[in-house]
Amino acid sequence: MRGPYRKRRVFEPPLFNRFKPAGIPRSQLKSIILSVDEYEAIRLADYIQLEHLAASERMAISRPTFTRLIESARHKMAQALIDGKEMIINGGNIDFERSLHKCRECGDTQRTLPRKNLQECPRCGSDQISDLSSSVSS
Repeated sequence: MRGPYRKRRVFEPPLFNRFKPAGIPRSQLKSIILSVDEYEAIRLADYIQLEHLAASERMAISRPTFTRLIESARHKMAQALIDGKEMIINGGNIDFERSLHKCRECGDTQRTLPRKNLQECPRCGSDQISDLSSSVSS
């Protein structure tokens, strides 16, 4: 039996953590979980277009581990697209480099250092702030 794996470094939490096909109620959908480290692999390889070695270094994991992670993420995304499943981004053994805070009043987002608690929105002054890193990490 394999022991717990090292934490994977993730730049910041995703701005959105649920995607579903339009026009179908959530109650009628099956869902698939994309871990936050799989999300980060997609971001680095497919969005930023880094080579696997550079992306693995950013996540503080080996290149073979990164390759397995990206293959798993791509397979899950294909299942969600082809089978019409809701994709939920959640969980994983991760450390964020930055946190994201979103104001529930005006929608503004702010990047902060990890575990820094933002008390009010710099844009509108509201105290209705959500820490997006706490909503996706396990």
